[in-house]
Amino acid sequence: MTMLQKTLSEKIPIWQDTLKNILNESGSKVISEVTVEQAVKGMRGVKSLICDTSSVSADKGLMIRNYPILDIIHIIPEQVLHLLMTGDLPNDEQLLDLQNQLKAHQNPPDYVWKVLEAMPSDSHPMTMLSVAIQSMRIDSLFVEKFNKGTVKSDYWKWILDDGIKLIGVLPSIAAGIYRLRVDKNALIPSDPNLDWGGNFAHMLGINDGNDFKKLMRLYLMLHSDHEGGNVSAFSSLTVASSLSSPFLAVGAGLNGLAGPLHGLANQECLKFVLEIRDHFNGSPSDKDLTEFCWNRLNNGRVIPGYGHAVLRCPDPRFTAFMDFGKKYIEDDDVFSIVESLFNVVPSVLKEHGKAKNPWPNVDAASGSLLYYYGLKEFNYYTVLFSLSRVLGIVSQIVINRALRIPITRPKSVTIDWLKNNI
Repeated sequence: MTMLQKTLSEKIPIWQDTLKNILNESGSKVISEVTVEQAVKGMRGVKSLICDTSSVSADKGLMIRNYPILDIIHIIPEQVLHLLMTGDLPNDEQLLDLQNQLKAHQNPPDYVWKVLEAMPSDSHPMTMLSVAIQSMRIDSLFVEKFNKGTVKSDYWKWILDDGIKLIGVLPSIAAGIYRLRVDKNALIPSDPNLDWGGNFAHMLGINDGNDFKKLMRLYLMLHSDHEGGNVSAFSSLTVASSLSSPFLAVGAGLNGLAGPLHGLANQECLKFVLEIRDHFNGSPSDKDLTEFCWNRLNNGRVIPGYGHAVLRCPDPRFTAFMDFGKKYIEDDDVFSIVESLFNVVPSVLKEHGKAKNPWPNVDAASGSLLYYYGLKEFNYYTVLFSLSRVLGIVSQIVINRALRIPITRPKSVTIDWLKNNI
């Protein structure tokens, strides 16, 4: 038994008892009401899920297991995975054990490369990532154990095994996709001496500097989770609730992440910044930038990267990226424009009056840092997002099976029902 499994084995009965008591004492109490508008417009704000891995509040931003994200920006992805899974940061022994588990699975099966190499040369990197992950269902221990009749109380153990296998192998697959389709060069072998995020940066082969490795660790940690109701997490949890293989469930979630309304925001923000750079042939003054933004708004266009469905404050993940850039980046027009936008846009949006939240979200800064370090292929950015978000998705699936959350099956109504009953 791994140390992570041992820790979860101790915690899960406590979580189960807590949930059982809540259901017994308050199972019939109402926690949310649903308006017609919410039913029609994507269930926005409807409280209908349980997710302990993270929460997002309007005034604080992302909290990972009750830790404000800015309080833990120093930790690496393996540490945040342990935190997501258990609620505790790992000690040195637990961290080493988890890292060794992940490294044991860091080399993809040969058939994964055959599948990827067989795909059309113009395949989108996200298509390749999804197909590669789903192809690994053949190696699912959960499927094997389920078909042999394992007990429900052990489902989470085999799903955890699959999840660790997937998280361990994913940096090699994600970097391999970049090398196969974007960089068009030979694969770079993994370095067993590096941590999960650092090894991924190494295998990309675009920048061998330690600062880039630091950025990748930060990026992969910051994007690891964002509650259970976002498209990628919710899709994965819904598919997993049918007891589908974790590989298929995660693949489903990442197919949602590939959509332009979910996972493409950072590249759209970067395109906007580059548009400004090209328009002014460098970094403009705050006065010129203000005029540029007003012209954009007056023409009916939005300012990418500003505004958030939940937050009513600057996204703390944006703050973390900005602090990184200020520390490690000098004399770069792209990052300078990002800084200037933060000085200009909130005031413009407040005066404009239509934005409920004039503050930047994480996507306003992340793309500029990737661009600075040489990762300039926009269609690959969502793969980075996916690599990170799998940490949270897998954690949520494991916990849901441990708590024996049943299959997801909300009730739908017809438009005629609305007309006749509202």
